Amino acid sequence: MMGSGLDRFYPWLPFWTLLRKEIRRFWRVATQTILTPIVTASLYLFVFGATLGTRLSVIEGFSYAQFVIPGLIIMGVINNSFANTSSSLFMSRYLGGIVELLVTPVTPTQFIMAYTLAAMIRGLLVGTIVWLISTLFAGLPWASPLFAILMAMTASFLFAQFGLIAAIYANNFDTLSMFSNFVILPLIYLGGVFYPVSILPAPWRALSYFNPLFYLIDGFRHAIIGVGDTSYLVAFGVSATLAATLFVWAAWMIGKGYRLRS
Repeated sequence: MMGSGLDRFYPWLPFWTLLRKEIRRFWRVATQTILTPIVTASLYLFVFGATLGTRLSVIEGFSYAQFVIPGLIIMGVINNSFANTSSSLFMSRYLGGIVELLVTPVTPTQFIMAYTLAAMIRGLLVGTIVWLISTLFAGLPWASPLFAILMAMTASFLFAQFGLIAAIYANNFDTLSMFSNFVILPLIYLGGVFYPVSILPAPWRALSYFNPLFYLIDGFRHAIIGVGDTSYLVAFGVSATLAATLFVWAAWMIGKGYRLRS
């Protein structure tokens, strides 16, 4: 009986080993991976919460701090989920450690899920701490907490996949940083973190709906304060579809060993 139980566990032993390795990797440098993004978010909270939060209002019935805090939370989730998978996989490729990993009995599914879960743990941990700090500046109504958690998990999963894809395509550190600085950051800022898309002039408002991060940000904010520019169904539908697409893309490349053995 005991041997049978061990046999059932053994196929997933490589997954748990890789997952533990990835968690320990970012936890060993927690000052850089956890503390630094929290300090950055805290500075945003101080600027928009303590100084402007009670003086501005972009949505009737809510302070500016209440409006901007959900965006800062989801921004922390997105940035750290992407950073975890992209930096870890790229460093494995760059230093050659990926070759040793590819000869282990870990399956492509276990490979991608171990990296993804570690990234989600980091991203959601940062987001949770940012939320706790935000309570010092403003209270949030949490109109639909379960949907807010679902949107945060979707955002974390989505950008964990994007991080894997970026790490596979990147040829050097400059290329990897371009994904963060010239793709993710502009899309976040233009996705309605600091303003509601509904107040934009007509051409720019229409263009904002083509920004995939708008749906993540707006859906998460809608779930927290109960007001948004799109419905829950549209926000989650677009985000989940994009997350599934990136997952299939990343899984195909990892399954084929695309650019991993070079």
